[in-house]
Amino acid sequence: MRSRIRQVTRTVFLGTLLGLLALVVPDSTPAPTEYTLVKLEKTAGVDVDPDVVWILAVGADTRPREDPLHSRADALQLIGMNTKTGAATAIGIPRDSWVPIQGVGSNRVNASLYFGGPQLLGRTVGKLVGIEPDYVMLATFSGLADLVTSIGGITVNNPRAFSDEHLNPKGFKKGRIKVNGMRAVVFGRIRHSLPAGDFDRSANQQRVLRGIQRRVAERATEAGFIEGGVLNVLKHLHTKGVSPAELFRIAQAVAQVDPAKITTCVLPGAIGNIGGASVVIPNTAVAKRYGNDARKDATIKHC
Repeated sequence: MRSRIRQVTRTVFLGTLLGLLALVVPDSTPAPTEYTLVKLEKTAGVDVDPDVVWILAVGADTRPREDPLHSRADALQLIGMNTKTGAATAIGIPRDSWVPIQGVGSNRVNASLYFGGPQLLGRTVGKLVGIEPDYVMLATFSGLADLVTSIGGITVNNPRAFSDEHLNPKGFKKGRIKVNGMRAVVFGRIRHSLPAGDFDRSANQQRVLRGIQRRVAERATEAGFIEGGVLNVLKHLHTKGVSPAELFRIAQAVAQVDPAKITTCVLPGAIGNIGGASVVIPNTAVAKRYGNDARKDATIKHC
């Protein structure tokens, strides 16, 4: 009974907070550097179950004075959350995937953010996987580092030891390791020393996401933890076309994720060379299979 009262209290708190946010942080405000949530203008396509919220999570190494909405994304994860069952899935898309981009021609998938902002990036990923996201959530690496620090660090299950002479010369040990702040970000950025390069990097990004989810779940019962986390994110959040009701729905979807019902897959492919540059040639048939699997219930049966 007490847990039910706590849940209702948090629901009321979130609803009130998001309502105030609509008045304090309108769409016209300048975008902060940490988080930007953009509602996408959907094109005609395959129906998606209304109980599933799809968010394209984008990590970008944005420099000062750069527009985060027109940068080159370094991390791409298409995340679906089922508001009825608590299931969630993440489809990792290697950033160097060579794909058709409307109005541009073929290029790396992350270039679509640079050329056309979140709307074009969402359409590009939608054509690849068969699911157009409802929203694009763009976070800078400094914002993600601050988030991990604010929850007290995370634990990731690292399948292999690896390092990078520039980003982390000391490296990461194999096994369950705790990472905090920018170290968590670096864990998901390194690729050159990983055997499968961009594919392993995308898998490591998913390990970071799982670590964040586990840590939040562990601390969710602490008095004021959820409320403080929401306040911290909203303080640095800019929205475009997102209503308070939609923010509330997203917050609820995140809170309802069941760790036992999370599935993650990285889009496979082959390494190719185009114009002298190394790129990923994605397996488009598998991409569509992932989309068909997850579209109705946010679950992928197998990678």
